[in-house]
Amino acid sequence: MMSRNNLHNVHKFDNDLVSVSDRDPIHVSNGGVSLVVMPDTFGMPTVLHWGKALAARDIDGLVASSSAAVMNSSIDVPRSVSLLVGRGHGWSGTPAFEARFGGALVHRLEPAGFARSGASVISTVVDHLGSLELTTELSLDDAGVLAVSSRVINTSDSGTLTVDSLRTLIPLPARASEIMDFTGRWTRERAPQRGTVRDGTWLRSTRRGRPGHDSPFLTMVGTAGFSFRSGEVWAAHVAWSGNQESIVERLPEGAGVHSTVFGGGELIDPGEVELLPGDDYQSPTVAFTWSDQGMDGVTARFHESIRERASHPERLRPLILNTWEAVYFDHDLDQLSELATIAARVGVERFVLDDGWFRGRTSDKAGLGDWFIDDERWPHGLKPLSKHVHASGMEFGLWFEPEMVNSDSDLARLHPTWLLKEHEALEWRHQFALDFSQADVRDYIVERLDAVITDAGVDFIKWDHNRDLHAAIDEHGTRRVHAHTLGVYRVLDEIRRRHPRLEIESCASGGARPDLGILERTDRVWASDTNDPIERQSIQRWTQSLLPPELIGSHLGPPESHTTHRHAEFSFRALTALFGHAGIEWDLTKCSPQELQAITTWVGLYKELRPLLHDGTTVRGDHIDAGALLHGVVARDQAEAIFAWVRLDPSATGHTPRVPLPGLDPERSYLVRVRDELGQASRHQVSDPAWMSAAQPMMFTGAVLALGLPLPVLNPGQGLLVQVSESI
Repeated sequence: MMSRNNLHNVHKFDNDLVSVSDRDPIHVSNGGVSLVVMPDTFGMPTVLHWGKALAARDIDGLVASSSAAVMNSSIDVPRSVSLLVGRGHGWSGTPAFEARFGGALVHRLEPAGFARSGASVISTVVDHLGSLELTTELSLDDAGVLAVSSRVINTSDSGTLTVDSLRTLIPLPARASEIMDFTGRWTRERAPQRGTVRDGTWLRSTRRGRPGHDSPFLTMVGTAGFSFRSGEVWAAHVAWSGNQESIVERLPEGAGVHSTVFGGGELIDPGEVELLPGDDYQSPTVAFTWSDQGMDGVTARFHESIRERASHPERLRPLILNTWEAVYFDHDLDQLSELATIAARVGVERFVLDDGWFRGRTSDKAGLGDWFIDDERWPHGLKPLSKHVHASGMEFGLWFEPEMVNSDSDLARLHPTWLLKEHEALEWRHQFALDFSQADVRDYIVERLDAVITDAGVDFIKWDHNRDLHAAIDEHGTRRVHAHTLGVYRVLDEIRRRHPRLEIESCASGGARPDLGILERTDRVWASDTNDPIERQSIQRWTQSLLPPELIGSHLGPPESHTTHRHAEFSFRALTALFGHAGIEWDLTKCSPQELQAITTWVGLYKELRPLLHDGTTVRGDHIDAGALLHGVVARDQAEAIFAWVRLDPSATGHTPRVPLPGLDPERSYLVRVRDELGQASRHQVSDPAWMSAAQPMMFTGAVLALGLPLPVLNPGQGLLVQVSESI
């Protein structure tokens, strides 16, 4: 049974609730977006409009035109699709809410309250059995991002309420005719895929115990041919770190005056949410937004909203060196101290010791769960390395994988009932998962992490999660992904409470857990285990559709990629790593003096540009041949910008037509210059355009830059960094 103590914090609504009559609409407008909600035929909350901002005078006409006709061979009342639509209201599609009280289906919901609180709409319904109360909050923030979540409570005196699903579904107009979401695999996360909205259900379900490398991540539905800079787009993200689903669905009879519904929520396995009297379940937030300026408009709204969170990092993102690809499991104090000394010399600000520091951990086959410092390799503990790192002017970070355990570990041998049950043949990287729904497991992990963090003076944790959860059942045969995920949140919250200055990275075999649920408790995500810049260009480009660059780890690796074994020139690797929370994944002790000087120059460039990169507006170019990418960041005041022009595949043309540099003020004049500190390498197949060959930076209006500049034809695996600054 689920206890209230194991669930999300329940929304506490403001005291300025304004009740509304049973038939009146509520209009909320914020950030250039309007939301209009009113009760439908059954008194259930229904979204009449969500999108373009409306004036107050528009609402009466909207309401008057929102009653659908009674169709032939259909229910005898106008069809509507409420937020909690189901078969009890004549809906033949996927239901928003499914529950059972005792053995009886909850098949009819009735209105119990409809109110407004600031920029939020709050609706409460009850069921015909008297077993539950369900409150839904829709909150529109200053960025125009709509957050929707629901809380259901068992209000009965006796009996169990079983929640089978609680989805957020919002209607879309007929012009929303194309779908884009993402798929992928390890080292190839966030690969976009597009399709056409058709009758039927586009359902993306993840049953991996985490969103997964193939997570839909951000579902976008838009007008035909929508692109980065054009088209109307509606988008949704499920802010949850366990099993989840995203859905786009169209029935032949439509959805009232709308065509389609879309949204998502947690994928609840049978029996996972069983509520005793007084217990409640809080659904994960589903974050929606709308833009009439293409996918970049969606991205701008999400970035603005995320940056306004109380948990968002406030200080400049320190440049990291992570030791994994430098030493792997081969830990030696002298070698690591030398690496730290060189790291400080080139300008690194945070030194992170990766896997291999704890008891029995000489490979990935043993030791997980035994979070005690290895006395053989570290006879004096981690303090000597930590002190050396701090004395060098850097922060000290440490790798953990708290949710996992090797079969070959003292923890697994002492506490076999602490593991989520999987078939013994289903080891993954030689490990299984601990059951974080158990208080004893959470207490152990908190105690061990707290002890190591305190003793070693740890400033930063890389929190890893290197396997999917399959069966994931407890001793009683009940699936535990839901409760396990909440347990992970509780541990992270407690660690942050004890160490409020600690920063945490969410890594999950790279980019398998990059959701806004985990980012409420962490400070960045590791986008992928690959540092190959060819792969990273696409991975980072699409991860930034939702997440701002400062939350996305992006590291400079050695000449040969650890994962693909592809070689790339320094200039391209360095340019790629600039556009995120930058770091280094390279054994600097083996670098030549020339390489160290190049790294030092790159570090200086990152520190110069990061106030812009981590605060500006992300933009991406359209209408470029498939082998090239144009992306950049424009300052909020449009006074400056930095763009990357990169080529991944050979060009079939002998010259590049004008490439628009988007996002600038057309009325201003700008100086444009190439930042060549990273090296020119052999990027050009033809001579530079005239503006690049000029002795002095040339000046253009923003209007001309929006039309585009001719850019050089690059060889594959080459890039150009272009800086634009306002001419005073």
